[in-house]
Amino acid sequence: MQHEREDGAPSPAGTPEFNWQAHSILIVDDEEGMRSFLERALKPRCGLVETAPDAEHAMRLMARVHFDLLILDIALPGKSGLDWLHELREAGFAGDVILITAFADLDTAINALRGGASDFILKPFRVDQILNAIKNCFQRAHLARENFILRRELAGLSVEVDGLVGHSAVMENLRAVLRRVAQTASTVLLLGESGTGKEVAARALHRMSPRAQRPFVPVNCPAIAAELIESELFGHVKGAFTGATESRNGLFYYAHGGTLFLDEISELPLPLQTRLLRVLEERRLRPVGSEREVPVDVRIIAASNRDLAAEVAAGRFRQDLYFRLAVVDIEIPPLRERAEDIPDLMRHFMNLLTAQLGVAPLAITQTLLARLTAYGWPGNVRELRNFVERSLILDGFPVETLAARSDTFSGVDLPLGEVEKRHILRMLDACGGNKSEAARRLGVSRKTLERKCAEWGESVA
Repeated sequence: MQHEREDGAPSPAGTPEFNWQAHSILIVDDEEGMRSFLERALKPRCGLVETAPDAEHAMRLMARVHFDLLILDIALPGKSGLDWLHELREAGFAGDVILITAFADLDTAINALRGGASDFILKPFRVDQILNAIKNCFQRAHLARENFILRRELAGLSVEVDGLVGHSAVMENLRAVLRRVAQTASTVLLLGESGTGKEVAARALHRMSPRAQRPFVPVNCPAIAAELIESELFGHVKGAFTGATESRNGLFYYAHGGTLFLDEISELPLPLQTRLLRVLEERRLRPVGSEREVPVDVRIIAASNRDLAAEVAAGRFRQDLYFRLAVVDIEIPPLRERAEDIPDLMRHFMNLLTAQLGVAPLAITQTLLARLTAYGWPGNVRELRNFVERSLILDGFPVETLAARSDTFSGVDLPLGEVEKRHILRMLDACGGNKSEAARRLGVSRKTLERKCAEWGESVA
């Protein structure tokens, strides 16, 4: 029994309505009546439905428009549907193909499936038969994207996906900006030092956006070899280069409808920056070795720990791409500018890692927090996380390693008062909290040392 939709078109029997508005279908059949029948059934459901009487007309349409699915008759004038299907697969067409025919035997069906057909339907058929076949194709494509994303997640992406941690003024301001920007479709450029949490911010933007139910695909640009990154992003067709033994979809394909996060985008080679700019401007891409352009519906969030304006001035980054990316640019603050968030971050990482490592949590004292707050954290939040993990493994907080690192830290210019505070606290730590010995080594009186610590809220024995 067929189920009627509000627009009067039947839905696949016994199945919930599936949203096809983002999909496009090309019907290729030499019978005008069949083309009209399928067009009437599919146009109310799909975003785009086109028809062609033969492979030649269909190829001209495919040169201009991307189609997710072909409904292809086998017995076409000129080039048969089976022969054209083989050519399409060789050329790298990755969409689904449903073959239809009035005359078929077992050998034809086997050849169709071996040639890359997604389904095979005998004429005459009912509306619900073709709708179910189409629904299955779209659902398989959707599941393939989801499975690809999940495999990347499990392959080692950050587990810190709960959002931004901390209640400092700078973090509250950052949250407010992210909430506002998330509702737009604009390209976003996240700037900040390495380890500040740019990917966490990008994930937060995605989760708060209208694209939250679609894929979030992160790409670590410097981690991909320069000669492979174009294929990785845009995909390639079989034979496009040495080793391309089969066609492959790119990361833009898997991010369709969602968000593509390009981390450390300053590392992209200049020729690829040119191609990326064209994709951003035209919302279309061409897989490596292909003659067809494919429309893309992806929001781009880029990130860099370098000053991109300086990279532009040095000729290492395209100025037009920089302006295209920086529609909205957001600075992620370093940890030293939000030191009051360290207690929240410590508790967050402690909860996260004790479960992951299967160890008991460690007590976090005020003295420890004072030491951690005084440290400069050149590696930012990532370094703090590593410190907590190392502490859990060693069953104690190795604060002496931070003091050693502070001595060599010269990544930022600090105010004189902050330098003095850090130096005094490091000396106190080196002396085991003995204020008399610390004062002697510092060349100041014990009274001066106590006064300084009182000003900073430090309790010194």
